[in-house]
Amino acid sequence: MNKISDAMISVIIPAKNEATGLDKVLPAVRNILGGAELIVVNDGSSDNTGKVAADYADKVINHPHPMGNGAAVKAGARAATGEVFIFMDADGQHSPEDIPGLIEKLNQDYSMVVGARHSSTHANLFRRIANFIYNRLASYLTNQSIKDLTSGFRAVCADDFRAFLYLLPNGFSYPTTITMALSRSGKTITYIPIKAGKRSGKSHINLIKDGIRFFVIIFKISALYSPLKIFAPASLLCFILGSSYYLYTYLTDGRFTNMGLLLFVVAMLVFMIGLVSEQITTLLYVASNKRA
Repeated sequence: MNKISDAMISVIIPAKNEATGLDKVLPAVRNILGGAELIVVNDGSSDNTGKVAADYADKVINHPHPMGNGAAVKAGARAATGEVFIFMDADGQHSPEDIPGLIEKLNQDYSMVVGARHSSTHANLFRRIANFIYNRLASYLTNQSIKDLTSGFRAVCADDFRAFLYLLPNGFSYPTTITMALSRSGKTITYIPIKAGKRSGKSHINLIKDGIRFFVIIFKISALYSPLKIFAPASLLCFILGSSYYLYTYLTDGRFTNMGLLLFVVAMLVFMIGLVSEQITTLLYVASNKRA
């Protein structure tokens, strides 16, 4: 890619009831990227988000009802015309002053650059623990150092992003999905440190509801990237339990029990499911690369 200019950039900002944050964020973005395409996706807001967005943005996409952060991101990506997408939150947590740093790194032939938050900038202990687990799991699956899997502040080549648009969920886990998808397909990703500021307004994340989603997403990450790395250890664990139980019953009763047999069968089935899932995942990314 040639050196990135403002005219090549589309800034996509999903927003739900973020009139206060947008009133500060949008002028700051426009001041830094005067020639960029500025898109705000108003995700069914009940406040003045749409009106504030219309005062500054080149395009405002209005959802008639809330469809989710990921759905807003996808709508913005479909409407964007730039060769580079920059995604950021509307609540003021992401500083527009960090945008040049993202672009500078992207100019070094990376497919995506992520603004990695310091752990101290996460709002509460739950989010710190969740993001720590996310990053460690992703690093294990990819054999790469994932510094911030869930950051919504990132710059990415438009073609690479669109290639996996169909995979992105409608909820809050789109950053996780696109990071794992690009990594799985062999695209280059890097990180720059940022400090997330205090958000304007009320968070839309529910501790219990999104806590459950957090565990679901962990399994989805595993299935998306490398299923065998999860299924193989689970299979090995069942095999070890079966072997241990068989040895115990043989030494104590001199017989092979049904429970031991069941554990061996489960070990075999889990491994085979993982193997098939790995083949399906490989075909998925081969098809995506052909479309790209």
